[in-house]
Amino acid sequence: MTETEAIELSRAYVALSNTHRVELILPMFSARAVYTSSALGEFVGPGAIGEMMQGFFSDYPNAFWLAENFRFDSNRVTFDFSLQASAAISGEHLQRQGVESIEFDDKGLIKKLEVKAT
Repeated sequence: MTETEAIELSRAYVALSNTHRVELILPMFSARAVYTSSALGEFVGPGAIGEMMQGFFSDYPNAFWLAENFRFDSNRVTFDFSLQASAAISGEHLQRQGVESIEFDDKGLIKKLEVKAT
């Protein structure tokens, strides 16, 4: 996978996350993908990852990520992010910043995604 391909796939993942379309996001993950978040925990496989995403998007229906400073190193893309959202029930504002890393397998599927809020 080239640097350009990996960065474009990462940008596509962020764009789809901003649309909250889990059915379009999940095909980007390999069958044994691991999603780890310092705020939400660890999820293994598209089923568990999809459940987590559906719950998050339900709780924060206007969640939006701004991603920038994409960096590539050996099938892994790392970027800085900021998240803005409001809780559906309470209206409480959520704001997070951090670093996200997406590692791709040989087929271009996400095999490991790690989110570290700072």
